[in-house]
Amino acid sequence: MAERLRTSTSPYLRQHADNPVDWWEWGPEAFAEARRRDVPVMLSVGYAACHWCHVMAHESFEDPVIADLLNRTAVAVKVDREERPDVDATYMAATQALTGQGGWPMTVWLTPEGRPFFAGTYHPSRPLAGMPSFRQVVEAVTSAWAERRGDVIRSAAQIGDALRNLTPPPGPGAPLHATVSDTALAAAQTLHDTRHGGFGGAPKFPPSAVLEWLLRRAARGGDRRASTAGAMAQTTLEAMARGGIYDQLGGGFARYAVDATWTVPHFEKMLVDNAQLLRVYLHWWRASDQPLARRVVAQTADWLIRELRTAEGAFASSLDADSPAPDGTLTEGAYYVWTPGQVREVLGDQDGRWATDLLRVFEGGSFEAGTSVLRLPADPDDPERWADVRDRLRRARDTRPAPARDDKVVAAWNGLAIAALAEAGGLLDRPDWLDAASGAADLLLAVHVRRDGGTVRLARTSRDGVAGSAPGLLEDYADLAEGLLSLGGISGERRYLDAAGDLLDAVLDRFTGAPDGALRDTATDEADPMLATLGPSRELTDAPAPSGTSAAAGALLHHAALTGSARHRRAAEQALAAALQAAPERPTTAGWALAVLEAYLDGPREVAVIGPTDDPATHALRRTALASPAPGLVLAVGPSGDDLPLLADRAPIDRRPTAYACRGFVCDRPTVSPDELAAQLAR
Repeated sequence: MAERLRTSTSPYLRQHADNPVDWWEWGPEAFAEARRRDVPVMLSVGYAACHWCHVMAHESFEDPVIADLLNRTAVAVKVDREERPDVDATYMAATQALTGQGGWPMTVWLTPEGRPFFAGTYHPSRPLAGMPSFRQVVEAVTSAWAERRGDVIRSAAQIGDALRNLTPPPGPGAPLHATVSDTALAAAQTLHDTRHGGFGGAPKFPPSAVLEWLLRRAARGGDRRASTAGAMAQTTLEAMARGGIYDQLGGGFARYAVDATWTVPHFEKMLVDNAQLLRVYLHWWRASDQPLARRVVAQTADWLIRELRTAEGAFASSLDADSPAPDGTLTEGAYYVWTPGQVREVLGDQDGRWATDLLRVFEGGSFEAGTSVLRLPADPDDPERWADVRDRLRRARDTRPAPARDDKVVAAWNGLAIAALAEAGGLLDRPDWLDAASGAADLLLAVHVRRDGGTVRLARTSRDGVAGSAPGLLEDYADLAEGLLSLGGISGERRYLDAAGDLLDAVLDRFTGAPDGALRDTATDEADPMLATLGPSRELTDAPAPSGTSAAAGALLHHAALTGSARHRRAAEQALAAALQAAPERPTTAGWALAVLEAYLDGPREVAVIGPTDDPATHALRRTALASPAPGLVLAVGPSGDDLPLLADRAPIDRRPTAYACRGFVCDRPTVSPDELAAQLAR
């Protein structure tokens, strides 16, 4: 029945193509059909790695009786939240307003004009624990639509008014001053779990952006607050790296932990999380020289490339939480968990006993059905033995049925991965990581970016090298620009910097719809008409990824430092002030905005390295710059005569690769010495 989904670029939508439900993709055609038939729209939002989305699909959407009822009484629309986060955010606000909670799968009933009037999340196939069955929900909505239409329309209008009021007009914004960071740090301390790390209780999500801010605040130094910030970051980073949320065999982090101790994860592994955490652990290693941090960087970067890189060279979105258990049933965590007997079977009795003690695998287990999630509370005394055991266990695990992969390419998340891999490759002398970053950038520029006359447009997703229909959002333009700026600055390839500039010019030209110039999440010339009736889209919360506004602030600030553009600098300041409004009271929702503030307060610091990109002396100066923990470091590498403003008119000394370090419009003397450059950046 759902043939319309068969050619979608979303693997999640394709998974529903064989359902008896007559699914439509989001778009004007679905709502026109609802108006023609005079029926409501049933909107179902989920994503490929969502466990309960699959459960509801199996229980209800694959049931011919329920599907027939739904097909007769509504137009069913299926949305991948990763492909259309604007649709998800709009109706998640409605769901939370109506029910007091949110989550996925999300089920919302809309009028043919797109206005919500009933919402929920997972609905079981049979009444359960006070929850009505999905069939009961369909029947109740059908009855209300037929018999109490006036009440439904009035309710939808009231909900629409409430949603419009949820997006207040932009205020004056927060001052770009260190006191904002200081106040936020004090608030973060009250939420910090001093024993297990993280903020708050269970469930715990990796606070990637907050950790980046804390590391930058620690690097800025100046007072006891710096050591406080560094200690909070270290506690959390070490606890996560040693817990079950980190894949001790294969590298990479799971989506979140269901407990407060990072022991049992929800096993899906997302690009958006791992791209950010790769960069955070790199910066932790840079600041601390901790072997654990470097190990996590290497394992996570290798995992990204091994498991998520697509045939076209970009990075897929996620791996599912579920995989086939030995009996063939899809089971959460089946790929990752172990019993003592399974460990001994692979390693033998002696190494098996050693490994089960090391990795906390025990009878009864830390997870379900007597299985345990692998943890590494302390490094082993025998690293070589551990390396051998880890390799043998991983090779044995590779023979298990693997979790499915959502292989759509999301522009924003790939931008985050490009930035992380480029920086890690440059700092740790891993040209293969730099090559992976370049491959992803090339795919995005070839497939996602197009020119419409003089207008640069960006598609949010692609699959198999074919761009999807969903337009890029502010976060896509900004995160991809940030990735290209990092890659171009480190690699010396000017084309990446130019492409980033084009994307940021598009941000300033097409994402400022309000009279005061405040940024919107959707381009003014690509706004979805169904969503526009519910108010402007402007999300300022950093979780789980940087908001479009804070991401734009960071990328604009970076670009302004490279080019000297006053226009981009002013736009960065305005976006940053808006993104920081909630930071003093709710710092965990503004982590990236606070990280960008630290860069702003630091200058930024601009480093130009003049020299051939294949010269070892150029590489040494580049690596020295990347090794600096300065929060506002902006790097450009290029030959003498390059017209990039940060590089222009800077000559090499005695024809040797030379570095110029500047801060606050004041430059140190040029140097050919990595040690002298390091000293300049340490001031």
